[in-house]
Amino acid sequence: MENNEKILTGEESLKIITDMINRTKVNFSQSIFHLLLWGWLIFACSLAEYLLQRYTAFAKPWLVWYLTIPGVLVSMIFGFLKGRKARIYTYGDMINMWTWLGYLVTMIILFILMKESLENVPPFVLMLTGLPTFISGFTIKFKPLILGGVSMWLLSLVALFGGQVLAPFAVPVAMVTGFLIPAYLLKRMESHDTI
Repeated sequence: MENNEKILTGEESLKIITDMINRTKVNFSQSIFHLLLWGWLIFACSLAEYLLQRYTAFAKPWLVWYLTIPGVLVSMIFGFLKGRKARIYTYGDMINMWTWLGYLVTMIILFILMKESLENVPPFVLMLTGLPTFISGFTIKFKPLILGGVSMWLLSLVALFGGQVLAPFAVPVAMVTGFLIPAYLLKRMESHDTI
């Protein structure tokens, strides 16, 4: 019986191992971009709404949330363009993409269901946002993002039970702890090639 197995060179073996590792990695630059975009956008909108409501006579401070519509478009276009340029589409990338797309659909349905009482939405948004954040943290094996998801769950309770003093700050604080701090830590790690 003839042995048809090819003996691999060291270089070929290393390439196979590298390809296998790359298929399990996640594109960190996309995660960083989305975390920073949404962290700053939601932080700014929530703080602007609070300041307009508290310190001005502006009748509809909630209008600032319409800024999230271009945010969705920018996010989708960036993801599409980065996805097309990616040499390798990993399992982690796929999990992240479908988790966040599922989240987007859930948010749209939530806003349709709650259209008559949008002032009651923040606790639900934070609770639901905690889940994909938590999953993303596990997908990329990054503890600050996991803790960011947990912080969003805890802050959803503050948004619900915190009263007029604490509740308005639950969303901006959640953006800092859940998105911005993890994003800047990831960015620093990526720039030092320690990911």
